Amino acid sequence: MASIASSVAVPGFCRDKSPMAGVATVAAKPRRMVVVRAEAQGINPDIRKTEEKVVDSVVVAELSKPLTAYCRCWRSGTFPLCDGGHVKHNKATGDNVGPLLLKKQ
Repeated sequence: MASIASSVAVPGFCRDKSPMAGVATVAAKPRRMVVVRAEAQGINPDIRKTEEKVVDSVVVAELSKPLTAYCRCWRSGTFPLCDGGHVKHNKATGDNVGPLLLKKQ
């Protein structure tokens, strides 16, 4: 059974002449970075539009900091953490998106 498995070619895997010959290894592929930005339009079309800024808080017991703000507008230069980029976005688009706050219990 082992001889049959070692002779099967698997797409995306390669074999070499190393001491581990016959063991399938994953060929490294170059990674691509994709930047996602919402441009010149609101991100929050219908959630709690009567509020000036939509901010939600979650209490979590296991956090290293007392408060951590996560970006929900995709404008942060420190994404996924919030850097206040939503303020400029909200002024430009009339949107009311704000961060998600994780608070230590």
